[in-house]
Amino acid sequence: QVQLVESGGGLVQAGGSLRLSCAASGRSFSSTAMGWFRQAPGKEREFVAAISYSGTTTYYADSVKGRFTISRDNAKNTVFLQMNSLKPEDTAVYYCAKARGYYSGSAVEQYDYWGQGTQVTVSS
Repeated sequence: QVQLVESGGGLVQAGGSLRLSCAASGRSFSSTAMGWFRQAPGKEREFVAAISYSGTTTYYADSVKGRFTISRDNAKNTVFLQMNSLKPEDTAVYYCAKARGYYSGSAVEQYDYWGQGTQVTVSS
């Protein structure tokens, strides 16, 4: 059973930065792509970023491109989301997810394991 645990969320002012971490258990971490999603109050879950199994390919939602960076350290079974220039619109619960294949995109259906989420709140 694969388990994902997010951490690093918190309260920051607009323009600030946060680094989210996702620690994964199990032996398949390095074999699949990983993604980050977020869900704001009253809104549907939306895609944020994805990274290929080796970390060489990344994909971002237009709303975060240029501000967020996804990375991974397969030796430590960890995925990161560096968030810079944060905006109030970034406020949401952020979820880490493991994909089924080597590469993944924005579709929820491509992911088979999800973390519990970590709250990110950006104040004005």
